Amino acid sequence: MSSYIVEVIGVTKVYKLSESVETWALRGIDLFVRNGEYLAIMGPSGHGKSTLLHIMGLLDRPSSGKVLIDGIDTGMLSDKELAYLRGVKIGFVFQQFNLINRMSVLENIELPLIARGVPRDKRRKLAIEALLRVEGEEGWISKRPNQLSGGQQQRVALARAIVHNPRIILADEPTGSLDSKTESEILRLFKKLNEEGRTIVLVTHDENVAREAERIVYIRDGRIIGEKV
Repeated sequence: MSSYIVEVIGVTKVYKLSESVETWALRGIDLFVRNGEYLAIMGPSGHGKSTLLHIMGLLDRPSSGKVLIDGIDTGMLSDKELAYLRGVKIGFVFQQFNLINRMSVLENIELPLIARGVPRDKRRKLAIEALLRVEGEEGWISKRPNQLSGGQQQRVALARAIVHNPRIILADEPTGSLDSKTESEILRLFKKLNEEGRTIVLVTHDENVAREAERIVYIRDGRIIGEKV
């Protein structure tokens, strides 16, 4: 059995802008993430970091190459099967939180559980537990996301990412819109989740954020150009 929970093998991503114009976002990426690892992917904006993360998280398909999640070749799966695997194995955290303001905090956190058909009473219990685990407050559950500060919203987003107990958490610039104090608090929570056994893959352009990880992979022009342990 492989010790890698995510395997990216020869992955390319090409966007066709017209019949004669195409943009290469990724150019032959090989990346192997160990089970329980805390990995940072670092590089300038527009050089393929987020594209790679979305492909690793099964939100997008590569133009060529393979992505294996926990030994499963995702290229062999239908869209429905990909959605199921994503819903079981992976939690996402984004820079802009991606919370829905017309829904309450509780309803936002419950979303991954609704997709899995979890009964309402159990959803509520798991959502509150997830919020408290990221040091949120139970009194937030009836509020709307736009009634919370940026740091509070990111805690809600993190609670939503872990509510279904995924083994992998993917984070795309999760502290990019936060002040330095709140950034430190959120990074401490990522460290705690990693110590509990979750695999963390975090995209950033900030060296201070990347330094929190066990390993940093550097990407430029759609290629991995080096790494630091």
